[in-house]
Amino acid sequence: MDQMTGHDRAITLMSEAKATVLTTIDEQGWPSTRAMLNLRNMETYPDLAPVFDSHQNDLLVYFTTNTSSGKVSQIKNNEKASVYYCDPLTWRGLMLGGVISVVSDPAIKEKIWQKDWTMYYPGGVFDPDYSILCLVPRVAKYYEYLDSVSWNPSDSQ
Repeated sequence: MDQMTGHDRAITLMSEAKATVLTTIDEQGWPSTRAMLNLRNMETYPDLAPVFDSHQNDLLVYFTTNTSSGKVSQIKNNEKASVYYCDPLTWRGLMLGGVISVVSDPAIKEKIWQKDWTMYYPGGVFDPDYSILCLVPRVAKYYEYLDSVSWNPSDSQ
């Protein structure tokens, strides 16, 4: 599989995967992995498609989380992280490794905000416990059955 094919299939997988798995590094240097909402899933979040339209090449990823969560302090300690998308039924997977940060831009927080999230963030989009994480991939590896391809998404911009 060539890089272009892998990239196109990665975009498709990102828009279809039900969840993603985020790995950060804890304070002792160990990987810490958890499932996250896949905001690129077009079935679950169709109104977020415009947020990602300009990120088809760089594969930028956004997540929501509680500011008080352990992952936020881990990210502030070590900005390296990885994200994994997969569809185990079709043997497809995408690993993105890169730099993750906590977004402070209120415009991005408002763009991503979903009304039903008030159950997690009662104060709405301006709730101090509502945070957005942004992963800028530096490496991508797409797998399908026994074939794979790796590339640097920043080279695709």
